Amino acid sequence: MTDDLYVLYRGPLASCNYDCPYCPFAKRVDPPELLRADKADLLRFAAWVEATDDRRLSVLFTPWGEGLTRSWYRETIARLSHLPHVARVAIQTNLAVRVDWLSTADTRVAALWATYHPGQVTRDRFLARCRQLDDLGVRYSVGVVGLPEHYDEAVALRAALPPSVYLWINAAEGHVYTAAEEARWTAVDPRFGDSVRPHRSLGLPCHAGETAISVLGDGTVRRCHFIPTPLGNLYDGSWRTALRPRPCTNTLCDCHIGYVHLKPLALRDVYTEGLLERIPATWPAT
Repeated sequence: MTDDLYVLYRGPLASCNYDCPYCPFAKRVDPPELLRADKADLLRFAAWVEATDDRRLSVLFTPWGEGLTRSWYRETIARLSHLPHVARVAIQTNLAVRVDWLSTADTRVAALWATYHPGQVTRDRFLARCRQLDDLGVRYSVGVVGLPEHYDEAVALRAALPPSVYLWINAAEGHVYTAAEEARWTAVDPRFGDSVRPHRSLGLPCHAGETAISVLGDGTVRRCHFIPTPLGNLYDGSWRTALRPRPCTNTLCDCHIGYVHLKPLALRDVYTEGLLERIPATWPAT
């Protein structure tokens, strides 16, 4: 087995059961033909993961919408978690659906990056899902978008979660934080500073395109979600010869799934095995 490879997969799915005002995909409904295409694309990708056993793979599903409302995402995560060459398989989710399906997964491998959306679900209901994950032994992080109106809920959520569960705060897009705001959010999430302002990235070395790739439903491989230039296609093998060190061509990087791979930030050293589910290696802090 050769080097590790982080694979971020995003198919055409864009529907969501929530209507968060800060999300462009709120309450979007995908037509049946798109859902069929998304399922077919995902199953093709899963077959590729099964067959690609010359690398240690870590897979993160980053759907525009909510993937776990669709059975094929739940079944694929459970399926991939049992592969010996898959180190981690995780998905970004609002945690709205039942989690008992994870009892069929290898919980040493399957993990969740969960987001709590105040106004869409009660805190008690969300915490009940978290307790189920605890009972199942599933690794997960929990996050909140750092809007001023979410602060009290975030503090209450932090107090209610077990200390072992990492709570992250994403800086709200377009919101400029005062020093006082940044300080109080940092008291909730010690790593809020990573998110609070965009990172200058132009010309900086990045793992993206070297040991991390982004994959679209049709198999198009990009270095990351935020640089559209294709490196090749997953299914014809052309991506393999395209992997190499490259400097970033974007001026700024302001999304966690992008800047976590910027080499000067050394965030892989912070998260290590918890990179995809966003859990720092030293959490809980001693």
